[in-house]
Amino acid sequence: MIDAPDCILFVQHGWTDTHQDILQLAKVLGTAKNQIVALNFGWLKTWIKSEDILELIEQKASEVLASYPDIPWRIIGYSLGGLLWLDFLDKHPELWSKINSIVLIGCPVNGANSFGILNPSEIEIAQYLLKSRQAIAEKIAQSIPTLSIAGDLGNGTDGTIGVESSQLAFGKFTCLPDLSHAKLKTAPQVVEVIQEFWDFLPIPVIPKKDFATVLIERLQAVPGMTDTQNRDFERSQVYLLFQDGKSIRVWKNSLNILYVFLANKDKECLYAGCVGWVHAQELQNSLEAIHQDYYELVIHGLG
Repeated sequence: MIDAPDCILFVQHGWTDTHQDILQLAKVLGTAKNQIVALNFGWLKTWIKSEDILELIEQKASEVLASYPDIPWRIIGYSLGGLLWLDFLDKHPELWSKINSIVLIGCPVNGANSFGILNPSEIEIAQYLLKSRQAIAEKIAQSIPTLSIAGDLGNGTDGTIGVESSQLAFGKFTCLPDLSHAKLKTAPQVVEVIQEFWDFLPIPVIPKKDFATVLIERLQAVPGMTDTQNRDFERSQVYLLFQDGKSIRVWKNSLNILYVFLANKDKECLYAGCVGWVHAQELQNSLEAIHQDYYELVIHGLG
């Protein structure tokens, strides 16, 4: 089986930008055990409605969650990308417990007044950039370690975003001199600050699930699978026998309902489920996949 990553690193580019620079930053920061997710909206799509962009983030987050439900996340949002992730997390507090940290780079948490020149009454994205997320960011920062990084060209701004606009209570704040808004994406100083921040936030060790739990989850994931009672357990036949004595057993009744059981080495039923004939092939496929995935643990010649 392919080893799962130890962390999902989401990075998001900003307005009138692509993912190229922020992806390179992620690669410098990442390790071989990180999986980097860098959505590329492209220059043009950052002008569309914020709700449409947020929907794309939601779709990708759902895909990653389905593939790696137990892997922690780290988030890096540059400029508009940081605002998008703050709004996404505000809608999904159920995800907060799996997020190791948030890094906001050149992000106008308190609103970017400079974008008032875009005529907010006609350009929706200008309204989005002007809006303050201070309350949202501070609420999140009380639960998730948060770092905000700003640049200062000497006049309290990085040329686009004001230093004060990037500050938030309950989070860590770092202001780097002589860095413009654009250079914040690629500057070595930013890499150093993020790495130092992460060094004090070790990724939590996810407890390994025992083998029985893994097998039960695999069986429950079969389309059409319904948990049931184990009253027909004694009629079942061993399909797969594992070296530790556990076994997956099957039995089909007169109505062509296919029952599957997981038993321990003492032949005690740990799980019972069933599928109708419509999903019988999908159960068969799942059992074969389990056989292949744990080939070295199976005593063969059964089934």
